[in-house]
Amino acid sequence: MLKTFAAAAALSAGLTGAAFGQEAETLRVGMSGGYFPFTFVQQDELQGFEVDLMNAIGEEAGLNIEYETMSFSGLVGALESERIDTIANQITITPEREAKFAFTDPYVIDGAQVVTKEGNDQIEGVEDLRGKTVAVNLGSNFEQLLRDLPYADEIDIRTYESNIEQDTALGRVDAFVMDRVSSAQVIQESPLPLELAGQPFSEIRNAYPFRDTEEGRALRDRVDAALDTLEENGTLTEISQKWFDNDITSAAAE
Repeated sequence: MLKTFAAAAALSAGLTGAAFGQEAETLRVGMSGGYFPFTFVQQDELQGFEVDLMNAIGEEAGLNIEYETMSFSGLVGALESERIDTIANQITITPEREAKFAFTDPYVIDGAQVVTKEGNDQIEGVEDLRGKTVAVNLGSNFEQLLRDLPYADEIDIRTYESNIEQDTALGRVDAFVMDRVSSAQVIQESPLPLELAGQPFSEIRNAYPFRDTEEGRALRDRVDAALDTLEENGTLTEISQKWFDNDITSAAAE
């Protein structure tokens, strides 16, 4: 179900560049609203790292931010069909996506991580996924990362819309793969018996995609300029520290 959340991110014409009383342009941002702590809904309020950062970008760039929440697997289609202008949901830059979209500079640097049921001594890292059933979120880039492994034909890769943590904890699949930052948060917050398996593999860089049109590239450039300012003045790091007690914006979290 698509739900709209409005955010008055452009605070004043004098501070944001919406000069001479002109109404600030609206940037329609898509996100799932179900990816804690990046984007989630609590007490009917959209919150998270992505929300705080996009609000700060809107204020800096003179853009009113309007959020559209929908299933993760529908976000790219919504961008292509012009229902939204960009996606704030940890979208990883891949060659296939770069061929379609105009990306900002990366604002999160992370790594792919294997997660297993606690006590699973058969999987100690990505090299142990041969002969195993591995879950990934539908629409994420982790399926492709696994298929790029030299022994990918020995891995049974399954895509899920949800419940990958539960099915791993219950032994329905042997492991799941997601980004390191999120997997650490899932393990910390979940009552399920899960643990990290080995070190992250395949560095991933996450950024905002825009349609590769003149209008899309112009919006991309405004967001990029705002990101540069937020990095220089420390706001980017502050938002990261608030949600992760770490700076995930400059290097993979420790």
